[in-house]
Amino acid sequence: MNPLVPPPVVAAIVGAVMWALDRRLELGKFESALQAPVAGILLIVGLLLMLCAVASFVAARTTINPLRPSRASSLVTTGIFRISRNPIYLGDLVLLAALAVWLGNAISALLLVPFVAYINRFQIIPEEHALTKLFGPSYIAYCSKVRRWL
Repeated sequence: MNPLVPPPVVAAIVGAVMWALDRRLELGKFESALQAPVAGILLIVGLLLMLCAVASFVAARTTINPLRPSRASSLVTTGIFRISRNPIYLGDLVLLAALAVWLGNAISALLLVPFVAYINRFQIIPEEHALTKLFGPSYIAYCSKVRRWL
């Protein structure tokens, strides 16, 4: 498995493009008194998702490196992983949604779609293949019970 770009870098690139589009385009702009509070809530939710996932990996004493899922020493299916198979990527998505809301730009929000498509295709699917090889029926059973994102 060799993703073209590590997931945190993909999220940072999408965030930078959102920021740049917001600065250059008036199309899609919106304003609301709720923008800052909603963006703040999304920010907290995204960070909590990521923190819970990292804590679960640490507790299980397994790798957190998304570029090397074949080095996983255990299959984590508890905690936040009972809700989402990919809570860190979900956290990235929620953080990007927070940025789009904070910027007040609907065009930026549209970039969430290619982010999900890219992460699915170039990160999650290869990870799933590696984890299936590593954990076999246990991972397949887990996938049948827990959704990829939510």
